[in-house]
Amino acid sequence: MRKISRLGWALSVAMLLSGATVSAADQWGLAQGKVELKSAGPMAFGPDGILLVGDTKAAAVVAVATDDLKGEPAKTNINIDKLNEQIAGLLNTKAEIRIGDMVVNPQSGNVYLSVSAGNDVAIVRVDAKGALSKLDLSNARSSKVALPNPPEDKVTGEGPRQTNRRNESITDLAYVEGKVIVSGLTGGTAPSAVREIVFPFKEADQGTPIEIYHGAHGRLEDNAVVRTFVPFTIGGEPSLLAGFTCTPLVKFPLSSLEKGQKTRGTTVAELGNRNKPLDMIVYKKDGKDFLLMANSARGVMKISTENIQRPDGITAPVTGGGLAGQPYETIAAWQGVVQLDKLNDSHAVVLLQGEGGVVNLKTVDLP
Repeated sequence: MRKISRLGWALSVAMLLSGATVSAADQWGLAQGKVELKSAGPMAFGPDGILLVGDTKAAAVVAVATDDLKGEPAKTNINIDKLNEQIAGLLNTKAEIRIGDMVVNPQSGNVYLSVSAGNDVAIVRVDAKGALSKLDLSNARSSKVALPNPPEDKVTGEGPRQTNRRNESITDLAYVEGKVIVSGLTGGTAPSAVREIVFPFKEADQGTPIEIYHGAHGRLEDNAVVRTFVPFTIGGEPSLLAGFTCTPLVKFPLSSLEKGQKTRGTTVAELGNRNKPLDMIVYKKDGKDFLLMANSARGVMKISTENIQRPDGITAPVTGGGLAGQPYETIAAWQGVVQLDKLNDSHAVVLLQGEGGVVNLKTVDLP
């Protein structure tokens, strides 16, 4: 939920250092005015400190200029106890604080949170000193693109299966080489999809329907939504690693998503049932790439990417607890992590859910 490609970030920095005269507003099609958000969910950073916000209720992606271009992420160390209480104070509300996503601006090291409090939504920034501020959306430079064919905004199903599928119109975002990658559900008969939206925004297409083989369920599925994903180059090919409920880990070459037809990913791991992946990052340790995945019921997993480029995947039922494929270890010290993002080459920031609903923000060493 955090994500900007290294090349995209480097190009933005190069333009800044070169003294380019074209403003970010002109270059990226941003217009001045009030930013209207019906909801604030998944987020990612694009170029030039532009924050990409998934508005699930509106089924739209909003790009907002933050003008947050300077900082020292390598020296940043943010630790805040009872973050939700501090946010409530900042917003002057007694409503329950719900944090939809957390991302780090790779240029400044500042942390951004998408927040809901009752019927109100806000973007909250935490700077390197731990000071909180609300991103001013009353007269900001922004642009928006609507997603065609979203799920209807209504509750469907019965009993414990009741849900509003509009809330899953956007489940994760990333900025990769001039495109915004969006996962979520559509209103189609094969609802799980991934979209590639060119930035600056013009329009979004119907997206690419995806399907996976779910070893724990022993079947192909095209209704399982991507819960979280991360861009990752596999065998020299730009790809996505995507996590799904119950918990298959699936790779999709980006080239396969350009076809506009249903695409089947390669299931590279089954990481256990009765669990939902919450967030993921990729990082390098001792010359090797690892995936960190926070989960609803199985802690934080440090997953090896060794041999993940192999063409074969899981194509047969997986029994006995549903574990197969890429090896992993559980980071026992990281209890209660619900969101995480890479801060620099050696540290991450995490949101920790504590007792009584308390949320803490911590800087931790990458394991």
